[in-house]
Amino acid sequence: DKSEISALFKKHNLDITDFSGCVIARCGDEVLGYCLYELYEKGITVRELEPKNDLSLADGVLRSALHVAAERSAMDARYADTAPVDIFQKLDFIVDAEDKILNINKLFGGCNCNK
Repeated sequence: DKSEISALFKKHNLDITDFSGCVIARCGDEVLGYCLYELYEKGITVRELEPKNDLSLADGVLRSALHVAAERSAMDARYADTAPVDIFQKLDFIVDAEDKILNINKLFGGCNCNK
């Protein structure tokens, strides 16, 4: 639903573009978490991730967004300045903090949610 995605981007004061996308974790009508991203031909840039207080759920939502990219052969995963770097660090997804590169290959491994 484009209006729901637009509302989530607006909630975080993020501009929406033709490349903007979102994965949402739900239980019925309740939104449990989501990942806002930009998906390009060669990669994905994560712009926001919720929840911030449940690492297991954040891990699953992030993996879902990265899976969307991988299914489209967009294997260059990065994060924006607006993304929750501390969560990526706790989940051990950061490959290169200077260039803001995420390890998309973690899709094929287990969760580091107990850190």
